[in-house]
Amino acid sequence: MYLEKRSRNIVDISNVRKPPSLVDLCVRMAIDNVRYLGDVGETDSHLLERILPHCELDQLLHVENSTKGRDLSSITDKLWKNFYEQKFGRESMNLVIERMKLKKVSFRWRQLYEAKLKDVQEAENKAIDRLRQRYKKEDARKQSRQVQLCTKVPPSSKRNFYAGNGPGYNLSNVKSNIMKKAKMDFMKSQEVKNLAAMRKKAVQSHHSGTTITKSSGFSGKSFASTSKRTKPL
Repeated sequence: MYLEKRSRNIVDISNVRKPPSLVDLCVRMAIDNVRYLGDVGETDSHLLERILPHCELDQLLHVENSTKGRDLSSITDKLWKNFYEQKFGRESMNLVIERMKLKKVSFRWRQLYEAKLKDVQEAENKAIDRLRQRYKKEDARKQSRQVQLCTKVPPSSKRNFYAGNGPGYNLSNVKSNIMKKAKMDFMKSQEVKNLAAMRKKAVQSHHSGTTITKSSGFSGKSFASTSKRTKPL
């Protein structure tokens, strides 16, 4: 009985978790505040291998740019490879690996990531420019098909009342000619002709009466003068 109880106590003691070491506490603190990391030139590599995988892309880029006098590519290269795969896909990553094997060259994955990102941005800019040019051409085509008011009238082979003195007369001349034609049509109407005939008849009647009166006066004077000449001596 005593031996069984003692063995149980030993097992229970072995299952107790060890308290974290000071190094583990520092690593955990660094991971929780990874966004504030900068120059890590004096940090041991085995600690950076535990801390830097928790960085985002921009955070890792900031750490590498801030670290002076030390190359971190031996630690960060595999991290940049993961970012490449996440951004551009596994097929693109495998294609890059095959091309480097065929050409027997090797590049850092940060360089490959930045070069690929530049190519993608240039391709996107070219596509945007092509779309912009296409939209401009389409807008120009639509505007060319719209109805536009023309201030010039082509010259006519026949010169009539509406025609001007030459090609290029404006709309004001057309309006003036329309008013003139309307006036002429009114003067030629039957009503105006009747009024003109009545006026002419009235003038003739007045002229006849005046002529008769003058004739009568002249006859009286002639009769008086004749009487004076025929008076007996």
